[in-house]
Amino acid sequence: MAIKFQYNKTSMQQMNKQLKMRVKALPTIKNKESALRVEVQKAKDKFHLLEQKLDENIKKYNVFAELWNEFDPKLVKVKEIKVTSKKIAGVKTDNLDEIVFEKIEFSLFNQPNWLPQGVAILKELISLEIGKNLFLDKMDLLNHARRKTTQKVNLYEKVQIPGYEEAIMKIKRFLEDKENLSKSAQKIVKNRQNSEL
Repeated sequence: MAIKFQYNKTSMQQMNKQLKMRVKALPTIKNKESALRVEVQKAKDKFHLLEQKLDENIKKYNVFAELWNEFDPKLVKVKEIKVTSKKIAGVKTDNLDEIVFEKIEFSLFNQPNWLPQGVAILKELISLEIGKNLFLDKMDLLNHARRKTTQKVNLYEKVQIPGYEEAIMKIKRFLEDKENLSKSAQKIVKNRQNSEL
C-alpha cells in the first residue's frame, strides 16, 4: 500500500501524526490478539470436552438401543435456551445459562418403568449437544475476530508503520536537499557579488 503524501512540512506533520497513532495503538491490538487467541483455545477445549462427553454418553446408552424404540420423543421438548452476552476482548459472545424444558405430563401407569430415567438421560444429551453447539459458535466467532485482529497487526507492523516512516524520511530528505540547494544558491550569489566588487 503506497502512502500518498506531498513534499512539504504540513504533509510531514500529518505523516508523523498517523505514525504516532499507529505505533501507540499497536501494543493494544497485539494484546487483543493474544487475548482472543487464548479465548479461542479455551472455547475449543470446552467444545472438544463436551463433544467427548456426549460421545461417551451416547456409547454408554447405546446398550439400551432396543428400549429407545419404545420411547416417545415428544416427551422431551426444549422450551427456552437462556443465554447471557459477555464481551471478550471487544467481541460479544453468548454463554449458556440454562436450558428450560417443557413439562410434559405422562402417566407412569401404562408406560415402562424406565421412562423417567430415559427422560432424564435425553435431557442430559440435549443439554450437552446445545452446549457443544454454543461453544462451536463461540469458537468460530472469536476465531474470526482473532483473524481480523491479526490482519490489522500485520497491516500496521508490516505495511503502514514502515510506509509512514519511509514517507517521512523522503520528505525530510527532500526538504534538506531543498534547503541545501537554497544555501548553495545564496553562497553562489554572495560569491558573485563579492567578485564584482
